Amino acid sequence: MNFVLVVDDSLVDRTLAGRLLEGHAEFHVEYASNGIEALELLEARLPLAVVTDIQMPEMDGLQLVAAIRRRYPAVPMIVMTAHGSEEIALQALSLGAADYVPKTQLAAELRKSLDTVLALTAGDRGHQRLWHCLRYEELQYELENDVKLIPPLVDELQQAASQLGVVNPSEGVRLAKCLFEVLRNAIYHGNLELSAAQAARVKDAAPEAAELVAARGSSAPYRDRRVHVRAVLSRQEARFTIQDEGPGFDVSTVPNVKQNPAHLSGTGGRGLVLTHMFMDEVSFNPAGNEVTLVKRAAASA
Repeated sequence: MNFVLVVDDSLVDRTLAGRLLEGHAEFHVEYASNGIEALELLEARLPLAVVTDIQMPEMDGLQLVAAIRRRYPAVPMIVMTAHGSEEIALQALSLGAADYVPKTQLAAELRKSLDTVLALTAGDRGHQRLWHCLRYEELQYELENDVKLIPPLVDELQQAASQLGVVNPSEGVRLAKCLFEVLRNAIYHGNLELSAAQAARVKDAAPEAAELVAARGSSAPYRDRRVHVRAVLSRQEARFTIQDEGPGFDVSTVPNVKQNPAHLSGTGGRGLVLTHMFMDEVSFNPAGNEVTLVKRAAASA
């Protein structure tokens, strides 16, 4: 389980995607030309993650995503979307994909998406013998404006939701992705008041962006702001409330991806797009500096 599988019927496209992912110290890249070939490979060895095209012959990406979620729920999936296939991408997210990357943004986004997904699945999952005993858990955190605190916090919240049976392994990756994006937004856009362009430069590790974050983190009023996280979890649902101390924003500008799939190909608000797809409920307070996310457990058969 030390490889990432890239699935695409186009030799040019899968080679491009593979080259963008090569050179990682923790895995190598392997390839499949369609869904059937990919499933045959998974029967022998499970990858760390699957990166797949949607439009393929024999077995398309939607069928592959559904099959992997059903047979191998611990394997996260990222779909690559062509221009004009936004509605199909929505279906892939609904079927179990952890993230999507438009093919027009592969060079900028594919490696970052995969790194995030892998980081969110690397935590220790010990103490499993006690999981069936847990019935209710309530957690509260107050975070400084340090994004390095996000992965361990997300891991704890994901583990708690898994312990209570609200999410299975596949859904746990999606839950973690949502929490990661919302917490990062609370720090960058909320407390530090970075613009979308500035936050994007931070994600790209631009030196001037890192300097801006450091400057704001050490000056008033930004340095004294905190992110408040409250999680209430039961066997029926997981409810997360995340509040920053920034000025807020106009909540009417949040894109509704379910009504307009074209937002999938946009360059802004991607984290909120994913959150609306993965969560059962997403609501904001009137000031726009607090969001409540609800994930309900699947009904028992």
